[in-house]
Amino acid sequence: MKVNRRILTLLFSLMAVLQGYAQTVYTTPSFLRSPSQWADSVFNAMTPDERIAQLIMVAGYSNRTPVYEDSLVNLVKQYKLGGVVFFQGGPVRQARLTNRLQAVSSVPLFIAMDAEWGLAMRLDSTVRYPYQMTLGAMQGHDDLIYRMGVDFARQARRLGVQINFAPVADVNNNPNNPVINFRSFGEDKEAVVRKSLAYMKGMQDNFILTSIKHFPGHGDTGTDSHYDLPVITHNRTRLDSLEIYPFKKLVEAGATGVMVAHLSIPALDTTRNRPSTLSPAIVTGLLKDELGFQGLIFSDAMNMKGLTKFYPAGLADRLGLEAGMDVLEFTEDVGRAIAEVKKAIEEGRLTQASINARCLKVLKAKAWAGLNQYKPINLKNLTADLNQPVSELINRRLTEASLTILKNDRDLLPLRDLDTLRIASVSVEADRPTVFQQMAGNYTQIDHFTLSSRSADSTIAQVQNALKNYNLVLVGVHLNNIRPGARYGMQNRTAELVQNLAATGKAVVAVFGNAYALDKLPGLEQARAIVTSYQPWAYGEDLSAQLIFGAVGAEGKLPVTVNERYRRGAGIPTQSIGRLKYTIPEEVGVDSKLLTQKVDSIVNAGIAIKAFPGGVVQMAKDGKVIFRKAYGKHTYEGNEPTRLDDLFDMASVTKISTSTPALMRLVDEGKFDVNKTMADYMPGYKKSNKANLVWRDVLTHQAGLKAWIPFWMETKNTDGTFKPNTFATTRSRRYPIEVTDSLFLFRKYPDYIYEQIKNSPVSGKKEYVYSDLSFYLYPKIVKRLTKMDFEDYLKKTFYRPLGATTLTFNPRRFYPLERIVPTERDSLFRKTLIHGRVHDEGGAMLDGLSGHAGLFGTANDLMKLTQMYLQKGYYGGEQYISPATLAEFTRYQFPESGSRRGLGFEKPSFKYSGNAPRSASPDSFGHSGFTGTFTWIDPTYNLTYVFLSNRVYPTRNNNKISQLNIRQEVGDALYKAIRRSTPLAL
Repeated sequence: MKVNRRILTLLFSLMAVLQGYAQTVYTTPSFLRSPSQWADSVFNAMTPDERIAQLIMVAGYSNRTPVYEDSLVNLVKQYKLGGVVFFQGGPVRQARLTNRLQAVSSVPLFIAMDAEWGLAMRLDSTVRYPYQMTLGAMQGHDDLIYRMGVDFARQARRLGVQINFAPVADVNNNPNNPVINFRSFGEDKEAVVRKSLAYMKGMQDNFILTSIKHFPGHGDTGTDSHYDLPVITHNRTRLDSLEIYPFKKLVEAGATGVMVAHLSIPALDTTRNRPSTLSPAIVTGLLKDELGFQGLIFSDAMNMKGLTKFYPAGLADRLGLEAGMDVLEFTEDVGRAIAEVKKAIEEGRLTQASINARCLKVLKAKAWAGLNQYKPINLKNLTADLNQPVSELINRRLTEASLTILKNDRDLLPLRDLDTLRIASVSVEADRPTVFQQMAGNYTQIDHFTLSSRSADSTIAQVQNALKNYNLVLVGVHLNNIRPGARYGMQNRTAELVQNLAATGKAVVAVFGNAYALDKLPGLEQARAIVTSYQPWAYGEDLSAQLIFGAVGAEGKLPVTVNERYRRGAGIPTQSIGRLKYTIPEEVGVDSKLLTQKVDSIVNAGIAIKAFPGGVVQMAKDGKVIFRKAYGKHTYEGNEPTRLDDLFDMASVTKISTSTPALMRLVDEGKFDVNKTMADYMPGYKKSNKANLVWRDVLTHQAGLKAWIPFWMETKNTDGTFKPNTFATTRSRRYPIEVTDSLFLFRKYPDYIYEQIKNSPVSGKKEYVYSDLSFYLYPKIVKRLTKMDFEDYLKKTFYRPLGATTLTFNPRRFYPLERIVPTERDSLFRKTLIHGRVHDEGGAMLDGLSGHAGLFGTANDLMKLTQMYLQKGYYGGEQYISPATLAEFTRYQFPESGSRRGLGFEKPSFKYSGNAPRSASPDSFGHSGFTGTFTWIDPTYNLTYVFLSNRVYPTRNNNKISQLNIRQEVGDALYKAIRRSTPLAL
């Protein structure tokens, strides 16, 4: 049987059309999917005028006078309006006013906000999310944008808000757009759809009505509709393929609301100067009929010049409803608007039936949003409830995912080999050190400078001259405005300052501002690396610094084309290189409130009972620093508060921070073997009683060495005076070793100390006796094996590459005393306050440098070392110690005999004795220090913990810190918080 070919062609064409139609599934907005008895009941009780009033929303402000608030209340009460759109104010003030307004309204009001980037767009003391351009830089991670929508919904419901006029679904393909710009996700229409949908769904899935905007597309205009009527000259094909495209997709996905913009679009409506808001062809013909939208159609604000320039208040409101609008936002003259609508009904331009249908739709939306069970807003803890840690975590994740590297000369970022870098930072357009500088300073020693357009020429010249001493300059460009009308925050000399810094050939420039500002910075391309975080805010500064140092990676790409050099899609990826990341506890699933309260209570109780004057606690989990806090003061009676960057005397923590890492490195290099004897590495011991002592036994404190020797007592006569050839009160070549400002040790006396160690007795029993003596010897062994002085070796091999630059002996050489926490008022030996010098007497007599005591540093720098241990010897892109050697040194060496020691390290007792946190795993290790210091590393829980204090002030006889297990209890607070953790689904 033959079939006509033309008929077959027509059939196939019809099938293709039908198939395409079937694939376009228009989702009915959720609030219309089921009947509402409440809406029907309320509707039936209304008068025709009240039904008109339900379609009107007026503006509200919570930062104005009581007289204004009374007038707003009276307006709502008089006309029985449908809702209020809130603008500037504060959360508690807005909540109070909302409660007043709802109390006088016979039908619960819609409370709406134009809060595209969170409540903080309008209210103080609330959460601000990234601008949509920032989110546009993210590659994937739409789940995070959804979670942002969920979090906004949580806050909105708590504040009594049911509508957010967001997201912006405009495709921003015009760099000169004065109004959309940073409010758009970018110029890729598919990305705009994906990201808008995620934000929209996050809110709608949690019963917040959204209003996608600005239909039919406000992205490609150079005119701000707040001030004039923009004209969009594109033809219908272009509009359908680009401007309208996101709205079509979001309508199909079930958008609950659409906001129509004030635009003149001749391709859609040829009426001269008619805004799209008032256009039946656009609102009804295109949005309702062609796109099939059934939800709420909102006007853009009815006070904008794009509308009022040609249509006065009242008339414009009427024409908006005639065009097909459902809700008029920001009506300026309510009485006139209602009168005009009633007149239109009388004249047949509007029907009461159409008003009724829209009113019923509004009431159904109110019921869906929960207003059918309206309750006043509870003001108690409102601000705290709105500002939850989850919001900060979301902001951190969103910011991190958006960070974009636009240039990375020779893979400079992330920075490696910190020991080769002399780094300065310059914040441009800043009056004081910035968040960017403060965070960068956590990674290594950086000297900070600030410059602004107001800086004197002489100041600028001084900074430029100083920068000659550095081989890397971190430049933060702090643009304090994101709007094109404000030149993106560019001051008169901003570009010149940045250009000169980039021209040094050693600059890494981080721009904290609108991406389009890159076009206003000529010469920026001369920088070695360029990072942008798209907006001026603390999260961008914080995480850009962490990106530069490799704590986080870069994966963002430009969402817009700035110019020929910086085009959409530009972005160079990098990865983390294992440096500490600084964040909040919630990022690892820990409740910050729970952890902080517990740690605070333990530490503050310790200070209250004078277990120690002050201290610093730092904790990390999964390579992320989640807790850093300084407590108390340097002394009980003083006024110097303890600070995070204070240096403490580490005491015996020195053992695992100096001697032990040095030995591990030497083991890796085949220069040291723990199974050999003391005589093997100390030829002078071959004829001593220690010649055959095995280092494994020595390092586990079971070689029979004497616990300690009070070397300083050997210098005293029975009457308390010093013996001849021991000390002098002034420095000289004969007495060069400074013990105090007025006490100097004989130059050869250290030889006598080492001789005493050599000749000290050795017990015949192989049992655990904690001994300092071998740790006096490791500096000599290290020097013999490496040909380097002990401190030089440590700094070159570990501290400087780690960025742990405060770890040092004799810190008075490098730091002012105000940064160094004092220890004891020594009444027996040195007769003075020990401040900036090693507390241990033996260490003091060795010029402050020993393998058992004498290391000073900050908690943060000590943690870099302990984190390296936790990461199996890896940190910052470098393998310092092999995993095998670390595993060997940190395991129980002789568990069969009940020994709790590793090689140099303490480990948990087999029967709890308080030497470790109670919850510590058998894999964990660490050490405590006599001055009140403590650190613990636990691979099982992937944590490291540092506690620094000066419990020996004013006297070592105070041992409450150990009696109460304060350091261990603080560590246990971290374990407990981890066990109770509930990771957030981000």
